Amino acid sequence: QERLVETGGGSVRPGESMTLSCTASERATDAIGWFRQAPGKEREFLVAIRWIGGRTLYESSVEGRFVISKDNAKNTVYLQMNNLRPEDTAAYYCAAGNYMRRRAEEYDYWGQGTQVTVSS
Repeated sequence: QERLVETGGGSVRPGESMTLSCTASERATDAIGWFRQAPGKEREFLVAIRWIGGRTLYESSVEGRFVISKDNAKNTVYLQMNNLRPEDTAAYYCAAGNYMRRRAEEYDYWGQGTQVTVSS
């Protein structure tokens, strides 16, 4: 079973940047996706990346502001978030699956989440 651990959350001010990491115990699946969930809202797809080849899939609402990258040697995927806004406040999760999908149901393994708070 692939285990995922997210790190890097915390509190920042609007306009600042933050990078989250997602480290997998193994690369048993082909893709890693990032999602977030704010209180009272549904889990929202942000971006995904394939381990092999590095193809990416961005949600339009974050493309150009969030950047996904990976380090295969470290089994780690990064989510760089720039120009953060208060509405980016949420719990951020990474998930592993065999395809880059926007639906959370199509991912097999999930991390425990890390909280990001954007506030002045």
